[in-house]
Formats: sequence, structure tokens, C-alpha cells
Amino acid sequence: MTAHFVDLLNELKGRSLRMATLVEDILQDACDALFHTDHVLAQQVVERDRDVDAEEVEVEAEVIRLLALYQPVGSDLRILCTLLKINNDLERIADCAVNIGERARHLDLRKLAGRFLDLRKMAPLVQRILHDAMQAFGSQAIDEAEKVFSAEHAVDALYGQTVRQIVEEGSKNAEEMPSLVDILSVAKNLERIADHATNIAEDVVYVQTGEIVRHRLARM
Repeated sequence: MTAHFVDLLNELKGRSLRMATLVEDILQDACDALFHTDHVLAQQVVERDRDVDAEEVEVEAEVIRLLALYQPVGSDLRILCTLLKINNDLERIADCAVNIGERARHLDLRKLAGRFLDLRKMAPLVQRILHDAMQAFGSQAIDEAEKVFSAEHAVDALYGQTVRQIVEEGSKNAEEMPSLVDILSVAKNLERIADHATNIAEDVVYVQTGEIVRHRLARM
């Protein structure tokens, strides 16, 4: 490929990493809004989703343009396909963060303080998984990607424990069901974010090896 194509590809990678930073910030703000009952910050999370949506469309258009114009093969083709998939995962992560922000606008988690400890553990763990996944993409390091795979199991365990607690609490305190449903939604969105981050880590393995590992990992 020409030097110009390489420059365009590197620029596109940089855009993806900047988009990831924006999404990480939105997720951080969503969690802060939730656990500190900050309705103003929650509204800002919802509004910032527009920036992610706009960037997602532009990155997708550029990937398609490069595919059509240069018709890359081999590793260059894998990278462009991966950028397209990561672009989609980041947009969906932002959507999940917005869902958390929307719950934070009317859920006062302080009323349930000290009870849903597994949910409080999930949030920073999911944030770290997303950060590690994008670091693995930036460095194209398979060993960094593998850290994400193991951490996702911990998120799944915390999510399962949270769901069981919600069912138990709901059976005893019917008047708290609206808040419990909100907590369930938050937990589910955090679990989905971890899934999308794992997709990104799997794509790192694909770029480096050409191996599609997602179904293999599902059987582990």
C-alpha cells in the first residue's frame, strides 16, 4: 500500500482512540452521576451521546471510503474491518452509559446504600475493562487483550449476584420495586459494556493473528 494510505489508516486509528477516550469519559460521568445522585451530570451524559453518534457516522464513512478506494488485503483489510467493528462497539457502549445516566436522573442510590455492594464493585471493574481493551487495541498487544477476557468473568459473576439480590429484595419489599428495576437496568448495562469491551479485545487478537476467537472464548 502507498504511504498515503498508511497515513490515512494511522489517522483513522487515532480517531478511534480519541473516540474511545470520549466514551470512557461519558461512562465515568454516568457512574459518578449514579453513585452521587448528580442529576445535572446525568443530563450532561445524555446530551454528550450526540458527539459519539456523530463521530461514529464519520468514522464508518471513512472506513468504507478507504475500502472502496484502496481495496486493501491481508493485515490492512483486517485492520479496517476491525476499526468498523470497534467503532460500532464504542457507540453501543456510549448508549449503555446513556441508559445508566437516564436511570441516575431519577434513582437516588443513597437510599439503598450499603446493600448493593456487588453493583458498586461492577462499575469500576467495567471501566477498567474498557480502558484495558482500548489500550490493547492501541498497542496491538495480545497479552493485554487476554486480561480483558479473564476480567469479564468477574463482571458476569457480580452481575449474577446482583440479579439474585434484586429478586430476593423484591420478594420482600414490593414498594421498592421501581428502584430495584432501575438497579437491574444499571447492572445489565454495565454487563453489556463489558461484553462490548471484550469484543474489542477479541478484535485485537484477530488483527494480530487472523484468528476469530469469540466462539472459542464462549466455550471456555
